[in-house]
Amino acid sequence: MEIKNVGLVGCGTMGSSLSLVAAQAGYSVTVLEANDKLLQNGLSEIDAFLTKGVEKGKVSEQDKKDTLALIKGTTEYKNFNNCDLAIEAVNENLDLKKEIFAELDKVCPDHAILASNTSSLSIIDMASVTNRPEKVLGLHFMNPVPLMKLLEIVKSIATSDEALETCKEFGKSLGKTVIVAKDTPGFIVNYLQYPFRLNAIRMLERGLASKEDIDAAATLALGHPMGPLALQDLVGLDVTYAGTMAVYEETGDPNFLPPVLMKKMIAAGWLGRKTGKGFYEYKKQS
Repeated sequence: MEIKNVGLVGCGTMGSSLSLVAAQAGYSVTVLEANDKLLQNGLSEIDAFLTKGVEKGKVSEQDKKDTLALIKGTTEYKNFNNCDLAIEAVNENLDLKKEIFAELDKVCPDHAILASNTSSLSIIDMASVTNRPEKVLGLHFMNPVPLMKLLEIVKSIATSDEALETCKEFGKSLGKTVIVAKDTPGFIVNYLQYPFRLNAIRMLERGLASKEDIDAAATLALGHPMGPLALQDLVGLDVTYAGTMAVYEETGDPNFLPPVLMKKMIAAGWLGRKTGKGFYEYKKQS
């Protein structure tokens, strides 16, 4: 099957970025949000990203216009009626995701593949509320999507080889290197990195090192592009908490149990870049 029309549910950080890269690759994109305000905020982020690209000489003015022309915003699921691929990109809440998949199953064409950008949650649980479990899989893009080169595809026990191969080609068309994970808690990427980030928080909590020194050790000695605490601020503490708790509840592995400091920061509203304060302080996003 050839993918031409892509639907995105959610126009937040991940949804807007996914809409952008799909449109830049030539796909027609329909992106959905819960209300007009959230939708316009997301579309403005796409415009701003492209504008910065023009200012830096990385994107031409014509490329910006062509990309924006391929993106259509909506607040109604019925506008996904021509999608070949629909990707859910909302918060890590399994009940919410299942509600979305049930809606997508109703409105998307029978041939359409339904995918989740979840970083940790069970794909087969989402597929179970649809009449097409063989066409449901995970498409876990890394943040920030325009810059990160990896796409982790998650194949459930019901996902067909045809759906998998179609999405592999889709990922490659976006310039991504594709890896395939089984539908197990944390998949590949986060099964590796969740304990690393949580251990960095535990080190800070116990006073073993400063946040600056922990991040410097990761970047300058381990070769990471960003330290674990700075990365945690970028991802959002609430997002990681939901993901790590999902893995912990499924496996019982204490390596995935969030530290007390993390819980207290979330209670204080210190979620990272999006709130202006996490492990570091930032100019609060409007």
